[in-house]
Amino acid sequence: MSAVLIAAGILAFGLCTGMLSGILGIGGGTFMVPFMVLALGIGQHAAEATSLLVVLPTSVVATFVLARRGAVDVRRSLQLGLMGAAGGVAGALIALALPADALRRVFGLFMLIVAARMLHGLWKTRGQAGHA
Repeated sequence: MSAVLIAAGILAFGLCTGMLSGILGIGGGTFMVPFMVLALGIGQHAAEATSLLVVLPTSVVATFVLARRGAVDVRRSLQLGLMGAAGGVAGALIALALPADALRRVFGLFMLIVAARMLHGLWKTRGQAGHA
């Protein structure tokens, strides 16, 4: 596969990830880390680090659009962001201390837990709607 085709695929995937992140309100890492590890063969540590960097411009632009519509509490978001930055330092140090296979398992387990919680909430909501 040519370098141009690979670059075009990465750009297209980045665009799709940004759109899904803006629609679903989730970090692009949910999509990007598996793509980089499985499709591009990038190591788990590098994929997670790259995803964290990609989140910055994506979230800033999406937040700006949402803030213009009054959908963001900027003050509270900045407060949470400061704590998130502190947690990010701790998380990055923990990630670096873990072997790539262990980090991949932790990431996969996290994804399974999120999926199970979302499906449980959906089933619970549908069950309540049927009884209304």
